[in-house]
Amino acid sequence: MQPSDEALVRACRRGDEAAWEALVNRYRRLIYTVPLRAGLDEEGAADVFQRVFTALVEQLDDITKPERLSAWLVTTARRETWRMVRRRTPVLPTGSLDTGGTEAEELPDAAVLPDEQLVRLEEQHAVRSAVAGLDPRCRDLMTMLFFKASPPPYTEIAAALGIAVGSIGPIRARCLERVRRQLAEAGF
Repeated sequence: MQPSDEALVRACRRGDEAAWEALVNRYRRLIYTVPLRAGLDEEGAADVFQRVFTALVEQLDDITKPERLSAWLVTTARRETWRMVRRRTPVLPTGSLDTGGTEAEELPDAAVLPDEQLVRLEEQHAVRSAVAGLDPRCRDLMTMLFFKASPPPYTEIAAALGIAVGSIGPIRARCLERVRRQLAEAGF
């Protein structure tokens, strides 16, 4: 079982480098997704990622609800992305001299991600974290069944896991129940 965000934040406050590494690894994909979906390139996403974790280091002692760390990180990533998009997008004056002011200027949309997408990103991250916290057999089964573009046939899954084809369904049900419990404990 992976340590909770609260446990990792406490360890980070004590200067535990392994806890920092665990936090970075846990949230890397989630934080990178925010700027990439907003249209920034890899370099811009890396800048946002660095700024988010710099902010976390600077404000770690001020975080009062470590159990809501993922929401804090997403909000911070969203704000940093918005700042970066604003810096990179040239501001156009309203009413161009070239058009005589007859056409409306196209202004960039300041909304980086709709709230529904942020919620969806958090939910996806929670599911990935729950699956990562499973025992190896369940984690491998869930990955093969639900994280592949086209899941392999049961015969291939059974061979890869060294189990009988007929046991995949019951094992899947138990694994899904564990994921459901972990998500419920995390507030999802």
